[in-house]
Amino acid sequence: MGQIIVLDQNMINMIAAGEVIERPASVVKELVENSIDAGATKIIISIEDGGRKLISVTDNGCGMDAEDLAKAFESHTTSKIKTSKDLQSISTLGFRGEALASIASVAQVKAVSRTKDSAAGSCIEIDCGDKTAITPCSADCGTTIQVRDIFYKLPARRKFLRTTNTEMGHITEHFTRIALANSNLDMVLHHNGKELYHLSGKQDIRQRIAELLSPEFGENLIETESSEKELRLSALLGKPAISRTNNKLQYVFLNGRFIRDKFISHAIKEAYRGSLEPNRFPVVFLFIQMPYENYDVNVHPTKIEVRFYNTNLIHSQVLGALREKLLGTNLQTQAKLPSTESPSSSTGHRSPPRDALRHLEITDAMAEFFKTHKPVQTQQQFHPSPKKQFVPLHPPTGQITESQKEFLQIHDSFIVAETDDGFIIIDQHALHERIIYEDLCGRIQKSSLESQKLLIPESFQLTDIQADAIKTNAEVLEKLGIEIAPFGPRTYAIQAFPTLLARAAPLDFVQDLIDLLTDKGLGLNAEELLDEVLNMAACKAAIKAGQKLSDNEIEQLLADREKTERASRCPHGRPTTIKFSITELEKQFKRT
Repeated sequence: MGQIIVLDQNMINMIAAGEVIERPASVVKELVENSIDAGATKIIISIEDGGRKLISVTDNGCGMDAEDLAKAFESHTTSKIKTSKDLQSISTLGFRGEALASIASVAQVKAVSRTKDSAAGSCIEIDCGDKTAITPCSADCGTTIQVRDIFYKLPARRKFLRTTNTEMGHITEHFTRIALANSNLDMVLHHNGKELYHLSGKQDIRQRIAELLSPEFGENLIETESSEKELRLSALLGKPAISRTNNKLQYVFLNGRFIRDKFISHAIKEAYRGSLEPNRFPVVFLFIQMPYENYDVNVHPTKIEVRFYNTNLIHSQVLGALREKLLGTNLQTQAKLPSTESPSSSTGHRSPPRDALRHLEITDAMAEFFKTHKPVQTQQQFHPSPKKQFVPLHPPTGQITESQKEFLQIHDSFIVAETDDGFIIIDQHALHERIIYEDLCGRIQKSSLESQKLLIPESFQLTDIQADAIKTNAEVLEKLGIEIAPFGPRTYAIQAFPTLLARAAPLDFVQDLIDLLTDKGLGLNAEELLDEVLNMAACKAAIKAGQKLSDNEIEQLLADREKTERASRCPHGRPTTIKFSITELEKQFKRT
């Protein structure tokens, strides 16, 4: 007797549910997307016990008649495509016909629906694939689907569900994605009878972001738009001040569909390069509109991944649009001083509120910082010597009298300068690093850096791997103006060194450069590698924390700051300048 059997349809649906329905949040996603495809303008979602007990989605869409309602829960039944040609231009969120059948195979489902031209609604109930007959019922126009006791007949799947809070967190995330992509919808989310969100379809995207994620995002988002080659981009870019340690707050939408794409993620990362620290991720809301036939959404059951037919075009336009906007925006950090409100309250001698105590702790910490702060140990400390004086990029003009000074240096590391509406504090190392980096980039784009022959060549030994790295990256060394020649068995000598890096010790710099080429050279393209080298060169050549500067040197540093692009951030993405407004200071001294 043969060993191969044909699985029954319900078993097929239960297996399919393993891919489509991972957890209660997957059910919410599929049902809400169906509501949107049905033309709904209002969607109400009710959850109990994180989705274990109940998931209910009600919409005011077009609804279904009795015949369509009976077919809707069959496997691979859909109203959204009819021929294979339709797969080449999918404009709806759902189309595969798997979701409802999969949901009905692993839970108790009740669906009620009515069309606008029908006098009564229709109702169907399904218990893990076992259907009842369609019955008439009273109902409003639209559809309500209730899903109870998910996975109750599949204990192996149900035991993998997490805590109520965890599952509700996933549901809220899917709700957020859909709400951001459809700001014209009225959307309501309840959990255990409590209203969590009530979003109006009249909100703009900034208001929706503030309500769903954080009010602080509103004033820290930069708008930009771009349209080229049938690709239209609209984005809200978070300033570095609200960056995160992961990319969970990078929302990318393609024609109203939330997607994850590694090429777009890389473009976003590159757009912020130099404006953000390497271990930080920007907050980004990116909306892409393009012809449906230019990408394939039918590559994964959850439809969260797509395949672009011209990936390079997407990458280059996203990178270009975002980077152009960021380069043209002042990303200077605005200082936020702690609240000056008194922690005491009308409640007598009760302990101060937790927030008030926190404010006091911050105030005390700031005061202690300015009393005892020493130069940051992660930066290379500089000890002045007669041989290595700070040489400004441009010679200072004249001498500064004491009455002309509008700046001062504190702890030989930071410069405080007066502005029209307050003052700024500058990290002298970070700012000078940015100035040198921009100067290096400008010079290298035109030609190789000017170099000077060393009177006495400095020799050093290399391993075979290091020697190979020098040969492989000979073009990079040439652009930098560094000349290295063999000087014996496994020995090389530095013959020439760039004049712009005169403050750096040639041997130390070259050894660090070789380490960089050896460690990172294989994983970077030529442009990225050169950028890493210039970052290192700027850091080595910049003035250091702990170096005393003359008034003329400080004046020149401030003058160069005004002429330098992206002066608010160092090449590694750290802030160079923090701004304090006079208004904030007046609040601290109770003058307002």
